[in-house]
Amino acid sequence: MNITLLGIAAIVAATLSVPAYAATAIKITEVAPWSSGTTFGADWFELTNTGTSAINITGWKMDDNSNSFSLSVALNGISSIASGESVIFIESATSLSTAFKTLWFGSNAPANLQIGNYSGAGVGLGTSGDAVNIYNAAGVLQANVSFGASTSNVTFNNAAGLDGTTISTLSVVGTNGAFKATNDTIEIGSPGTITAAVPESETYAMMLAGLAVFGAFARKRKQ
Repeated sequence: MNITLLGIAAIVAATLSVPAYAATAIKITEVAPWSSGTTFGADWFELTNTGTSAINITGWKMDDNSNSFSLSVALNGISSIASGESVIFIESATSLSTAFKTLWFGSNAPANLQIGNYSGAGVGLGTSGDAVNIYNAAGVLQANVSFGASTSNVTFNNAAGLDGTTISTLSVVGTNGAFKATNDTIEIGSPGTITAAVPESETYAMMLAGLAVFGAFARKRKQ
């Protein structure tokens, strides 16, 4: 093996070892813009960390379809999201953690389910169509989804982790962990579903790029 091949091998190894960009690992995986009109009385959305390490979200904020960090409001009650963890944020000035768990899970709520809250003028999620924008403390957009008119009592399910686009998939009982709420069975969703951590798309891209370079070099040597 000559020095050039060694160099290519080193590049590929380095590429495979590069960790996912942490900020892009946060996905908006579920939205319930109709929930303020139910017995629970507050809209909510779910964030999932699809990366391989915990992410500190201290100082992070959310906004709706005004798409403006200056109009965004603080995400309270949760400081870190572990790898593979899904957390809930409820539109309320105070914590509604106990009420949410009772509604959806009865007495069998997941032991480590984190539930935070947010509140402020102009950030209510509209049932006729709206968006959720997540910013870090520096005002850099970390995740975004928009959605059209909602179906009463059925959440938008974004288990696919789509970002920067319109989501339209609705929760279906038995699919992606969706179920009927224990104490209001007309509500369907999968709040707090813990998903397996997966490599980020950027990591996959770098892996493929590195393998492509190595493959091209190998073919050239063979010729």
